[in-house]
Amino acid sequence: MPLLVGGRRVRLPRSAAELVREHPSLEERARLLRGQSVQQVGPQGLLYVQQRELAVTTPKDGSISILGSDDATTCHIVVLRHTGNGATCLTHCDGTDTKAEVPLIISAIKSFSDHTQCGRLEVHLVGGFSDDRQLSQKLTHQLLSEFDKQDDDIHLVTLCVTELNDREENENHFPIIYGIAVNIKTAEIYRASFQDRGPEEQLRAARALAGGPNLSTSPLAEPPHFVEHIRSTLMFLKKFPSPANILFPGNKALLYKKNEDGLWEKISSGS
Repeated sequence: MPLLVGGRRVRLPRSAAELVREHPSLEERARLLRGQSVQQVGPQGLLYVQQRELAVTTPKDGSISILGSDDATTCHIVVLRHTGNGATCLTHCDGTDTKAEVPLIISAIKSFSDHTQCGRLEVHLVGGFSDDRQLSQKLTHQLLSEFDKQDDDIHLVTLCVTELNDREENENHFPIIYGIAVNIKTAEIYRASFQDRGPEEQLRAARALAGGPNLSTSPLAEPPHFVEHIRSTLMFLKKFPSPANILFPGNKALLYKKNEDGLWEKISSGS
């Protein structure tokens, strides 16, 4: 089944700019999103998603009400939502394996859905900019193409990517939007930044860093805290060169829950 906008099949391949010219509703939604002020999201009720991670939940979740991610330069943040039951998935894609990630996103949503439920799948794509290496452009094309190949009808609602998310300053290009959050209860998507990226922020960041070939795909466009983030992650890797053996003895998972104050609390560990 195809990727749709306003009930019409999306013709691919198309650049993001070409798509919004063909579908004015996408252009208007991207304009409104770019024009928002950035909201600082606190830790209460938040599940933060790092690069190459995926999170999914529903409005019935008593602990998590917001999914969010930021620090996206060439990366794209993807939100897929089932309008019937409100099941929502957010992932931070870097192009490592888009072909595998898109079916995983859809499968995650379907795990919360009954096939007889009314509603439809809506997708929102945000991130990237007009980078010199055209990595953003490549990822935009990959995501649109893979969603178009899926068995389910998927309705493209938000497209604020690559050239639609670009600003120029002193002949250098930067993203306009680095991060977004989605309110699981209301389905609102808005520009956001986050101070709390737990639980186990350094461990999760080390996983992403160790699995990639570059510290950054776009050094000039990184947010101000990027250098300190990389430094702390590298120090973590130096301290725990084999975290699987030290932090997960016996291959036991680290488990966390949200406490009554909405903050992460460890409930078990490998030790």
